[in-house]
Amino acid sequence: MTGTGTARALDPERGTLDKAAGENFPVAPFFLPRAWRTDLMAVYGFARLVDDIGDGDLAPGGADARLLGVSPQDAEDRLVLLDAFEADLRRVFDSTPRHPLLRRLQPTVRRRSLTPEPFLGLIAANRQDQLVTRYETYDDLLAYCELSANPVGRLVLSVTGTSTPERIRRSDMICTGLQIVEHLQDVAEDLGRDRVYLPAADMTRFHVQEADLATKTAGASVRALIAYEAQRALDLLNEGAPLVGSVHGRLKLLLAGFVAGGRAAVRAIAAAEYDVLPGPPKPGKVQLLREVGVTLRGEG
Repeated sequence: MTGTGTARALDPERGTLDKAAGENFPVAPFFLPRAWRTDLMAVYGFARLVDDIGDGDLAPGGADARLLGVSPQDAEDRLVLLDAFEADLRRVFDSTPRHPLLRRLQPTVRRRSLTPEPFLGLIAANRQDQLVTRYETYDDLLAYCELSANPVGRLVLSVTGTSTPERIRRSDMICTGLQIVEHLQDVAEDLGRDRVYLPAADMTRFHVQEADLATKTAGASVRALIAYEAQRALDLLNEGAPLVGSVHGRLKLLLAGFVAGGRAAVRAIAAAEYDVLPGPPKPGKVQLLREVGVTLRGEG
């Protein structure tokens, strides 16, 4: 075990929060008010931990399982862990949770009057990942994103006190678009986990077999499929982008960063000629800053 791994095993809260630095998009950038940063990091800690449970990426040593009251013999059972995590989440709203990341979340929930629904959605998405590994249609994938992605944007709006029905609608489009972009970047990694987030109906349309996703470089059919799905993601980002112009100040910059990050990732996929199989195409800082400027000006 590396030194970092040892630290994570001894302090699962710190190890989970340390992952924020590796995210595609800033979680709680420095320019936000300190109170927002504190609450957004608390929300991030929850979202990161539930994803780590669902992906089997918990720190070694079983500390998280013990904190959640899961027996050693069940510590590798992701569904058992998710059930225990949901039970602990419910304690956030009516008593005292066991896990330190949920104890950290409790003041945020009370301060911002957050409801259980978005948190339960993220748990449900990770539970679904254990049971559903393929999606037949694009609509099926959108329904998954409703659980796996959209709650995050809704929580950001709630933490910043800017929720309205129209902003939630636009936020959902942005979050779904970002989720689809991430799936496109991670086709090979997801296949390694026996998950395929490319709709089966679209794979059939473009004459793509799962075996085509397991090669070192993408053939013409796979590239055409990725281009098609990337355009769908970009359309969602563009349709959600007016959310940026509906807010002001530092929140506007944060939301512009989310939209710009998604757009820049799509550009990077296109620059790789839609060959995502060697590894996730990532945008450079110059491209990202250019997209932020375009988004802030409302030109996208």
